[in-house]
Amino acid sequence: MRIRSLGVIDDAVVELSPGFTAVTGETGAGKTMVVTSLGLLLGGRADPALVRIGSEKAVVEGRVSVPAGASAAVRAEEAGAELDDGALLISRTVSAEGRSRAHLGGRSVPVGLLAELADDLVAVHGQTDQQGLLKLSRQRQALDRYAGDGVAVPLAKYGEAYRRLRAVAAELEEIVTRARERAQEADMLRYGLDEIAGVEPRAGEDVELAEEAERLGHAEALSSAATAAHSALAGNPEDPEGIDAATLVAGAHRALEAVRSHDPALAVLADRIGEVGILLGDVAGELAGYADDLDADPLRLAAVEERRAALTALTRKYGTHGEGIDAVLAWAEQGAARLTELDGDDERIDELTAERDALRAELGGLAQALTDARTEAAERFAAAVTAELGSLAMPHARVSFAIRQTEDPEGVEVGGRAVAYGPAGADEVELLLAPHPGAPPRPIAKGASGGELSRVMLAVEVVFAGTDPVPTYLFDEVDAGVGGKAAVEIGRRLAKLAKSAQVVVVTHLPQVAAFADRQLLVEKTNDGSVTSSGVKVLEGEERVRELSRMLAGQEDSETARAHAEELLATARADR
Repeated sequence: MRIRSLGVIDDAVVELSPGFTAVTGETGAGKTMVVTSLGLLLGGRADPALVRIGSEKAVVEGRVSVPAGASAAVRAEEAGAELDDGALLISRTVSAEGRSRAHLGGRSVPVGLLAELADDLVAVHGQTDQQGLLKLSRQRQALDRYAGDGVAVPLAKYGEAYRRLRAVAAELEEIVTRARERAQEADMLRYGLDEIAGVEPRAGEDVELAEEAERLGHAEALSSAATAAHSALAGNPEDPEGIDAATLVAGAHRALEAVRSHDPALAVLADRIGEVGILLGDVAGELAGYADDLDADPLRLAAVEERRAALTALTRKYGTHGEGIDAVLAWAEQGAARLTELDGDDERIDELTAERDALRAELGGLAQALTDARTEAAERFAAAVTAELGSLAMPHARVSFAIRQTEDPEGVEVGGRAVAYGPAGADEVELLLAPHPGAPPRPIAKGASGGELSRVMLAVEVVFAGTDPVPTYLFDEVDAGVGGKAAVEIGRRLAKLAKSAQVVVVTHLPQVAAFADRQLLVEKTNDGSVTSSGVKVLEGEERVRELSRMLAGQEDSETARAHAEELLATARADR
């Protein structure tokens, strides 16, 4: 990795051994920044506070070897990344303003993709992970992870049934708890539909009645106008001397007819005047019929206005402004469908109740299958972790799991009892530790010291390495609280793990660092920064001096040097 402008690090290159690399240095020298840098490359959260004061951005670049055909390589290539001779080049930039950018194999990618790849590339563990192991949910997750498909398959079936039960129960609760509201809604719909049915409106009826009311309200004026127009066109019988349009047109037609044979053009005009005469006769006839049919009955007008008032009342209650009676009819159609749905509540409640009971019974069976699978896996997991603790200076310690359920009358039936359940089953899984013979197994949250907890977590991780391996393991001071023989055994066990994977450990313990294939020293310059020369590989005499400092705080102490050389000799003999 190359790290620039991150925390106390100005510019440094970190070369990690394929086996076991120990990162050491004084407190505050920047060892944690090495861990933070790797976290950034793996999609960790970008904190602008990490950017070195006076710099615009922090940059971390890394070269990660990826086995050919590995899922991480396939996923990276799918994202458009290119592998460089079997390695992925990863870059992460964090600006002082908080912006973050990621590049993978020369291609800009979302930061989330780096986090996705991280699961297949590196397992990171720090002191916060130890505290996480104290949580019951994390202990259950650890057991499930170890069990593999033995738990994953029934857990997937359980999860599907659990989600369906939640959905059915929620719908049932809504219908039952809202029964009064739904009944009130049904009554209102029923009242409205009855009111509309009592009026029996027709589509477009309000428009037709408006036109008829307008006509009836002006019947006398309309009749007078039609009569006057008829007289002007066809004459008035009471005024035989009057001149009307039909008579004048007829005279013009006769005049042209008398001479039409002498000029074809005039004959055409004569025909057109004849057509005018016919049209005048038709219009006059229709005017006479209109005047005769016009109803000026005030009773009919009152009936029309009454009907319009009834339709207007419906429109105000159930219609939409500007849409008239057609909107009322649309509301009635929708209301009838909704009423059918509401009236079917009792039937729906029966259906949902039956489905809920069936799902609860199914869930109980699946929860039992989960319990059985976890119980079987817990015995194997506990035996494997116990064996590992034997190689970590806890030869008499015993690890076990307590798998139990909490009774709940509203729960599902497991083993003949109604027990509480959740999205991961009905089991409460707790990791127990008996540190020595005769000691009762106690929860690790109560019965394990800091050093014991470190070794339990390391043992758990080593067991995982045999069942669900990743290429690289990073441990950030997980040996806190450990010393003496236990520290030597932790170093020895990490060296053994490094035979099958890359192991990087940030440590203060010389007993652990001595077992490393490569030891890196992080040290500051006089101005408080870490430069490219500030992260260096320790060889020979330099490594002895650093181990002496870690042992006694004195690089030149002969006693500390002798102890350091003895540690290195012990570690070499174990390889």
